[in-house]
Amino acid sequence: MSPMPQFPAADALPAPVNAAAPARVAVFGATGSIGASALDVIARHPDRLQAHALAAGSNVAALLDLCRLHRPAHAAIADPAGYTALRDGLRAAGLDTEAHAGMDAIDALAADTGSDTVVAAIVGAAGLSSTLAAARAGKRLLLANKESLVLAGELLMAAARAGGATIVPIDSEHNAVFQCLAGHRLADGRADAGVRRIVLTASGGPFRGRSRAQLAAVTPAEAVAHPKWSMGPKISVDSATLMNKGLEVIEAHHLFGLPADRIEVLVHPQSLVHSLVDFVDGSMLAQLGLPDMRTALAVGFAWPARVDSGVGPLDLLQHGRLDFEAPDLDAFPCLRLAYAALCTGGAAPAVLNAANEMAVSAFLQGRIGFLDIPARVEDALAAVGSAPAASLDDLLAADADTRRRLAASLPAGGHSDARSTPMRMPTETPQ
Repeated sequence: MSPMPQFPAADALPAPVNAAAPARVAVFGATGSIGASALDVIARHPDRLQAHALAAGSNVAALLDLCRLHRPAHAAIADPAGYTALRDGLRAAGLDTEAHAGMDAIDALAADTGSDTVVAAIVGAAGLSSTLAAARAGKRLLLANKESLVLAGELLMAAARAGGATIVPIDSEHNAVFQCLAGHRLADGRADAGVRRIVLTASGGPFRGRSRAQLAAVTPAEAVAHPKWSMGPKISVDSATLMNKGLEVIEAHHLFGLPADRIEVLVHPQSLVHSLVDFVDGSMLAQLGLPDMRTALAVGFAWPARVDSGVGPLDLLQHGRLDFEAPDLDAFPCLRLAYAALCTGGAAPAVLNAANEMAVSAFLQGRIGFLDIPARVEDALAAVGSAPAASLDDLLAADADTRRRLAASLPAGGHSDARSTPMRMPTETPQ
């Protein structure tokens, strides 16, 4: 296992704002659920936070609505075909917002000195490019894109260290660990010797308690109906298969420097305890709160200070009980596969991610069944074995090869889906 890159201790994080001017925030993935939550928190603190740049994939109408509300200096649409509509829409609205589009636009905004903070909320492998650009530019990086760490965790953390960036994880589970580890991280970012293990919690998704046989006929509509969270279709399916928790295990390894056998998962259907940290003296710290991403985003914007997120207090008497159970790895083998990919190392995590994106896309299109998702991922991991990944080029090659193999083996039909597009080079704009 290679040495872990640096990650700032909690008390070493620079203040995100000063009294003279608000922090200027770039929100990538602005039209998604995390983007909406981020903009809600920003709007609550006009004296501390300002939406400086907004970026979206292809939904020009939704991006224009956000620009009318938040009046950013810059707006970018990743799909070049949307540029004219974005530019003309901004003019018609009487906004001074500058329109951008194309393969380089979002990366340039990520590195632009006009912003202090970047919210990295683009879903899938497409988010890697702008996330790396923000890290290299030394931004406060609110990281909500799992795949950047899954695909290229060591590369991203090294880029953050070299650029002087501050990474605050925005996944509720990692944000919880981040808070619980305050004062218990070494200078290079690893959990210190007083930490025995971290425990990530999972809601269990919409199919908790079902057997493998009962999952055979699951439909896409059922899979995206998450009982606790309002999320996009790809992330919702990942929650239903427990792949999201597997990706989070790999993330936690890179963020906190712990091996796989010191990162555990518990199913917690109430989704009130977001993660726990177990210390060698017998103490265990947990972070609790209502299931609302605005809490984690407020932590990211203000840490080590605390600001109002718009989320109400947790009333434990109202909720009554907290339940925990072990994940069912027979019914939900994606979690087991993610652990296996982490332990294998090399290109395996990139293959895991690419195969999962392709399989989830095919499932959402009705081309394969729910249980075919882990089957396709397992086949892809078996094909790659322990192939090394000494560079980003190796990861790109493994990603592209996996997608080619699955594209050739998947049934025909359905519609195209941007989430199945190959991982792009870090000089390109994500879709």
